[in-house]
Amino acid sequence: MRIILLCLAVVIALPAAAEQVVAGLSRDEVAITANFDGSDILIYGAVKRDREPDQSEPLHVIITVAGPSEPVTVRKKDKRYGIWVNTEAAEVDLAPSFYAVATTAPLQEILSFTEDLRHHVSIPKAIRAVGVTDMVQHPRDFTNALIRIRTNANLYQYLNAAIDLRDDTLFSTQIDLPANLVEGPYRTSIFLTRGGTVVDRFDTVIDVNKVGLERWIYDLAHNQPLIYGILSLTIAIAAGWGASAIFRVIRI
Repeated sequence: MRIILLCLAVVIALPAAAEQVVAGLSRDEVAITANFDGSDILIYGAVKRDREPDQSEPLHVIITVAGPSEPVTVRKKDKRYGIWVNTEAAEVDLAPSFYAVATTAPLQEILSFTEDLRHHVSIPKAIRAVGVTDMVQHPRDFTNALIRIRTNANLYQYLNAAIDLRDDTLFSTQIDLPANLVEGPYRTSIFLTRGGTVVDRFDTVIDVNKVGLERWIYDLAHNQPLIYGILSLTIAIAAGWGASAIFRVIRI
């Protein structure tokens, strides 16, 4: 009993965090329709202070948005006998389908390597590629290739100095979501840092789901593939017959 009381006394005596995140989103759900061509999310918030913080180091904000993670096979091509062929392949354990990092300053200046390793903030740290080291001689080349490909497709984004921080209290940024999103929960995290150390963290989720015709077609293709195949064939035959009929009328 004395040990329990002592532990409670120690917990009560611990100081509360000097700064905490109070955040919000312009929307907590994104609907993927048949004509979906991308969207954007406004992330905003404020810094709540219980007491005056140590201001020897400036306050910075980092915001990450991560799509559902999935295994990815990365293949390397080499030119053999005048043609390009796959020569090596590596299986990345888990990689986010979408990942954006927005900051108030360059990431390497406001977050230490240790904190990045602990919270998985940067894109390389968000990718889990433990098994790659056993498959190929240069595993980093494969993860770098994955990052490069998805960066070119706007699926991985570094948005340095994209967060507007006013009076060390109010902050906001906008994250652009491309059209080729994977359905599922998108984990959003907000970090407050001072001197490269995370002083507080806030997590929430944005749901990305197919709706309307897009949802109906997706469910039909995955849950009733036979009906989907027959319907697709019927539409193709009807379209071909219709085009043929139009050409016959034009000739006459």
